[in-house]
Amino acid sequence: MPSTGGVRLGSSYDEARTRKLNAEAQIAEIELQKVRGELVTAEDVVTAWTDVIGAVKSKMLSIPTKGAPILATEEVAGVCQTILEDLINEALEELANYDPSTDPTSTSGNSPEESDGDVPPSAKTKRKPVGRPRKTAGLTK
Repeated sequence: MPSTGGVRLGSSYDEARTRKLNAEAQIAEIELQKVRGELVTAEDVVTAWTDVIGAVKSKMLSIPTKGAPILATEEVAGVCQTILEDLINEALEELANYDPSTDPTSTSGNSPEESDGDVPPSAKTKRKPVGRPRKTAGLTK
């Protein structure tokens, strides 16, 4: 019979040692998966999804800004619908090519959002007061 070093086989010590070895093996497997790029942390997933959802929100909120000047001149509902569909499809296409590793706040100067496409530049503003004239500050006696 082999020597067990004074420890009875099947004791809680043997069970604890087996659990420890199993845990160490699992930790080694997890580390190996991280090194191979097969495993990511939950924090990294949350960060990535936060970036993606932020990009979607930004694109969807830009649609009214881009569409309002175009839709203001239209009177036919079907044309308005087509314009809105085109704007939504454009936003979805841009999101399909979204790369979370790039900084969405960087100014490259060539982004489609900065270009208004077919919308002509607005006319110069006329600097004249609008509304009622102001009341006088005090009454004279």
